[in-house]
Amino acid sequence: LIYYPKEKLALIGEELKDKGKAVPHSWYSLTIRRLVLICQNISSKYTRSKVRKSLPKEFSYILQELLHESGSMTNKNRYVNGIVETIIEIGEAEHFIEALGQVIQRLAVDRLHIVGDLFDRGAGSHLVMSALEQYQNFDIQFGNHDVLWIGAASGNEACMANILRICMRYGNLSVLEDGYGINLLPLAIFAMEVYKDDPCEAFGPRLEEGTTLSEKTRRLIAQMHKAISILQFKLEADIIRRHPEFAMDDRLLLDKIDFAKGICRIHGRNYTLSDTHLPTVDPADPFRLSIEEQELIEQISHSFVSSQKLKKHISLLLEHGSMYLIYNGNLLYHASVPMNDDGSFREVSILGETFSGKALLDRVDKLVRTAFGAGHQVWSGADAGFAEKMSRLTDEQRFALDYVWYLWCGQDSPLFDKDKMTTFERYFLKDKAITTEHKGAYYKFRNDPLAVDRILDAFGVHGSHRHIVNGHTPIHTSKGESPMKAGGKLLVIDGGFSKPYQRETGIAGYTLVYHSRGMQLVEHQPFTSTADAIRKGTDIRSTRHLVEMRSERILIRQTDKGHEIEQRIEDLRRLLFAYRQGLIREGRS
Repeated sequence: LIYYPKEKLALIGEELKDKGKAVPHSWYSLTIRRLVLICQNISSKYTRSKVRKSLPKEFSYILQELLHESGSMTNKNRYVNGIVETIIEIGEAEHFIEALGQVIQRLAVDRLHIVGDLFDRGAGSHLVMSALEQYQNFDIQFGNHDVLWIGAASGNEACMANILRICMRYGNLSVLEDGYGINLLPLAIFAMEVYKDDPCEAFGPRLEEGTTLSEKTRRLIAQMHKAISILQFKLEADIIRRHPEFAMDDRLLLDKIDFAKGICRIHGRNYTLSDTHLPTVDPADPFRLSIEEQELIEQISHSFVSSQKLKKHISLLLEHGSMYLIYNGNLLYHASVPMNDDGSFREVSILGETFSGKALLDRVDKLVRTAFGAGHQVWSGADAGFAEKMSRLTDEQRFALDYVWYLWCGQDSPLFDKDKMTTFERYFLKDKAITTEHKGAYYKFRNDPLAVDRILDAFGVHGSHRHIVNGHTPIHTSKGESPMKAGGKLLVIDGGFSKPYQRETGIAGYTLVYHSRGMQLVEHQPFTSTADAIRKGTDIRSTRHLVEMRSERILIRQTDKGHEIEQRIEDLRRLLFAYRQGLIREGRS
């Protein structure tokens, strides 16, 4: 009722209507009083000012009266009962119950931290972003999937192709078409023409359990999937050849294919191809876009950069997002801080300068924002052509537009940190041993308490109760893997909220809860559907794991917010002293 008030009330009404009854007056009265009690309890840790700001305007006055009711005052009790009875009599009970549910939702979580990959292979990223637009207090630490969407919204065509490929792979067209208005018709027409006689067996969509598609639709998605994959490899090759400093020549594989023998030669070894029907790949110039492919990518680009909803959501992501966050003694970032095999911070070259540790993440954060600004500058307005606008960009802006793609899949990217992304190998080679992606040294050292302490020290995180919180690498709970590393100093809370991951992890994600007594890790079981939750009255089944419990409650004074308040108090004391000493005079308008 609290989280789905409108739907639950509708269900109750329908069930009673079928029996020829209406929702009784007494049910509304009891439900409102119970919700008020929950709201009183959940608002008890907040100031009245903060609670008041959380209340919907149409019921603000009434809710304030109810929330500050004292059961010991008989006359006040009668007054409050009168308010509840009046709400019911004038037919506003259901609207009031919805409002109470929304207030409880807002106050249940003071601040929400999302540790990356808000965008991924799930079908509802646009819905999550729309929900966050209405959320009162949240932050996001960029994940490599998030940066991929930032790159696409900035005009990076390789990022666009990767997004389309992932959506085709998981049959997730709704986020593109319904969510952001991306026109898939040009890709569909191109794919049907080029691959009309190709079964595209390896490119069929991986659908969620219970999802059904007609054979014709599955085949079309498979054709589109293959078409955009080849286009992706060509677009990525342009970036790789433009930037030898990325050291990604091993990802140039189309030119390693021997079509006559049906093999691909990688690192001096021949691998048998599982699919040799690549009609758009010219053996003489394998990375060249055909005229049709060039026209297609221009249409796709226009669709992405013209999407106002996508631009709005990416702006929201950048406004609330960052590469890392330090909050109440916790260091939050998505994937890693690149490290060498000896445990030292890896030095990464960017535009001729080297960065490592905290400085690297700060530099990357700036480049992500530079890319979006540069993309907006190139694609907006009609004062000049595309080529002229590109020529106006600085070297850093042009580099940033390519670097957002590197952050998605580059070896030294703090959002990826693997030796390679083996997309081509997974699709086209029979020997699956070559698809292994080796993680960077960070993933070995994140189990070492001393290494974790070095990272926390480098970021200036102090205190005896400090932690690192990561996402990025799914924890395979079904295989006995623990999300708690380095004796509980580092926590990896990626357990697979997205349904396609749940087959790998065995659960449906983690939530790390930080409250006045300490930390708890909540392990969620798969959520069947909203309809089931409403009809059966069941919540998401979860298991709580104790991470850290303190003997004394944490007070506001001990939090970052408390330090901020204390600093403001000290500033006001100094201001008052200066005024009383005559050092400053009262301002006059």
